[in-house]
Amino acid sequence: MENDLAQLSRETGGGRQAAARVSTLVSVAVNVLLSTIQIGVGLFARSSALVADGVHSLSDLVADFVVLLANRYSHKEADEDHPYGHFRFETAASLVLGVLLLAVGIGMLWSSALKFRDPTLIPRVHLVALWVALIALVAKECLFRYMLRIARRVKSSMLVANAWHARSDAASSLVVALGIVGNVSGLPLLDPLAAALVGFMVLKMGWEFGYEALQDLMDRGLEEAEVAAMRAVLSATEGVVNAHDMRTRKTGDLALVEAHLLVDSHISVSEGHQVALQARQNVLARFPVADVTIHIDADHADGPANLGLPSRENLLALTNAALGERRLQLSQLRAHYLEGEVELDIFLSPNEADLAAVIRRQPLPVSALRLFVELPPSSAGGNVS
Repeated sequence: MENDLAQLSRETGGGRQAAARVSTLVSVAVNVLLSTIQIGVGLFARSSALVADGVHSLSDLVADFVVLLANRYSHKEADEDHPYGHFRFETAASLVLGVLLLAVGIGMLWSSALKFRDPTLIPRVHLVALWVALIALVAKECLFRYMLRIARRVKSSMLVANAWHARSDAASSLVVALGIVGNVSGLPLLDPLAAALVGFMVLKMGWEFGYEALQDLMDRGLEEAEVAAMRAVLSATEGVVNAHDMRTRKTGDLALVEAHLLVDSHISVSEGHQVALQARQNVLARFPVADVTIHIDADHADGPANLGLPSRENLLALTNAALGERRLQLSQLRAHYLEGEVELDIFLSPNEADLAAVIRRQPLPVSALRLFVELPPSSAGGNVS
C-alpha cells in the first residue's frame, strides 16, 4: 500500500503542485499591490470601506502563504508517521483559510459598528477612493476566474477555496464602490454600511469553508451516488458475488475506501486474494481514491454459527489418529466453513491412495468429505474418491 500511495503522491503532486504554486504566487503579487494601494488611498480619501477592503486583501496574503505551505507538504510521500500520506494537509489548510476569513469578517463588523455609534463623525469620502475600488473590483474578478480555472483543472479543493476567497474580494470591492458612491452623494452612512456588508460576506464564506473542511477532517464519507458507483464496480469484478459493508472517508481531494467482498466459499485463499487485487485495481483506475482496503467474505459462511467448529489442525489430528504410523500433512487438508458446518477436502499422493478407504471409515465431525488422489506423472487427469 505504501508503494501505491507513494506513486499516487508523485502522480498527483507533479502538475498540481506546480499549478498551485504558480497561481498562488500570482495571487500574492496582486494582493500585495492592491492592499498597499487600497489602504494608502483609503486613509487619504477617508474611506473606512476602502481601508476595510485593503485589510481584506492583506488577509489574502496570509491565506496565500497558507496555501503555499499546504501545497508543499500535502504531496509528500507516505512515511512511518503518516502511512496514508499527507493528503489531508490540504483539508487542514482549507480549515485555516475558513478561520482566517471568520476573523477578518468579525473585525470588519466591529469596525463598522463603531462608526454607526456616532454617524456625525463619518467624513466625506474623496472621489479617488471610488476609482481605486473599481480597479480593485476588476483585478480581483480577473484573479478569481484565473485561479478557479487552474483549481478545476488540477481538481484541488484547497485551490477552489482560495479562488472563491478571491471572488469574495471582488464582491466586497463592488459593495465598497457602491458605498463610496453613496457617501459622495451625501449619504455618509453608506461607507461604513458597505464595510459591514463586506464583513458579513467574508464571515459567511469563512463559515462555509471552515465547516466543510472540519467535516472532512472528521472522516466524512463520500456522497451516496459515488459510493453506489464504486459498489457497482466492485460487484462487477469477476469472482465477486457482491460488495457490501462499504465505508469511505475523505483525505484531501481523494478518498480512502473499505469494502467487504463476498466470494465462493470453495475457492483457495490465493484465488480470493487475486479477486481482491483485481477489485481494488478497478476502483483505483476509475475513481479519485488514495487506497482501497478489501476484506474477503466466504459465501454462505455465517460468522457466529461457525464459532466453535473444529480447526483444520484438529481435523488433521483426528484423521492421523486412525492412520497409525503414517501421517498426512496440514497442507493436504482444505476445510470449508459453511453456515455452522465443515466440509473437508483431503489430497492424497499416489502412494497414499490406500489411505482413502481408512479415512472414509473415520467418524470425522464434517458435513462432507472429499478425497482427491493424484495420478502418477505418466497419467493424465486425476481421480476423486
